[in-house]
Amino acid sequence: MSMSVGSDSGDEDQVMSEINTTPLVDIMLVLLIIFLITSPVVLKLQKISLPSETNQALKPKPTNINIVVNKDGEIYFDQARMADTNALFDRLKVEAVKLPQPEIHVRGDQNTRYEFIGKVIFTTQRAGIQKVGFIIEPPDKG
Repeated sequence: MSMSVGSDSGDEDQVMSEINTTPLVDIMLVLLIIFLITSPVVLKLQKISLPSETNQALKPKPTNINIVVNKDGEIYFDQARMADTNALFDRLKVEAVKLPQPEIHVRGDQNTRYEFIGKVIFTTQRAGIQKVGFIIEPPDKG
């Protein structure tokens, strides 16, 4: 590091045109030392155990089964007409043992008697189906 003490001729009234960087370097070194000392203190946080990453195979979701009951009480299992509730019971028994078990969606005509819908629900319960839902038309927002 160098320092300007004056001119060669001894004239003290001359203006210095050099920038003195010694104070700047001193301040930067002090800041660097402060950051080096305090950074390990700041990094000491609470001890926690982070979760480890695991890859899991996706379980395929079974397809939902649609049961349609028209206004005459005819039952359709995924577009196939069932002769009666016993035929429906036989088809549902096969679906009930699958893992994961599919959901049953019952679609009933607006003019269907409750008796026909009740028979379908009772048959699904007898077959051991866990999830049964009704599909309805959402109301108009008008």
